[in-house]
Amino acid sequence: MLVTRHRNPIQNTRKFDLINEFFNALETQNSEEPREVFDFVPAVNTREGADAYYIELDLPGIKKEDVEISVDKNILTIKGKREVKKEEEKEDYYRIESAYGTFSRSFTLPEKVDSENIRATGENGVVEITIPKLKVEKDTTKKIEIE
Repeated sequence: MLVTRHRNPIQNTRKFDLINEFFNALETQNSEEPREVFDFVPAVNTREGADAYYIELDLPGIKKEDVEISVDKNILTIKGKREVKKEEEKEDYYRIESAYGTFSRSFTLPEKVDSENIRATGENGVVEITIPKLKVEKDTTKKIEIE
């Protein structure tokens, strides 16, 4: 009897679902702070690399001086405000568009991260936060001789 093994494409997508669930679990609301109402929620992308976790926030038009990133009790919080004013003046009209508001996003960090070396960079309206993983030696099997 010939036994064949069929690959199940659904099973492969489950791995991605687990990764998405992991990053969704990272994002939490800090229950110790009073609930605030925020004017907008910036888009966030999260990913995991071999040596670090990465969080990217879309913050177009927001100055880096208006963004505050902090870590407290293993919770990473990004807060900020936007003040965008766009004026356009033509011969027959004058238009002002402005957008003001505050935002806050919080993420619970995994246990094995180097919170002392978290860094953030910003370019073209995107802020990337790099959260290094702690170096953990892999378990190795060691044979112990009886004396």
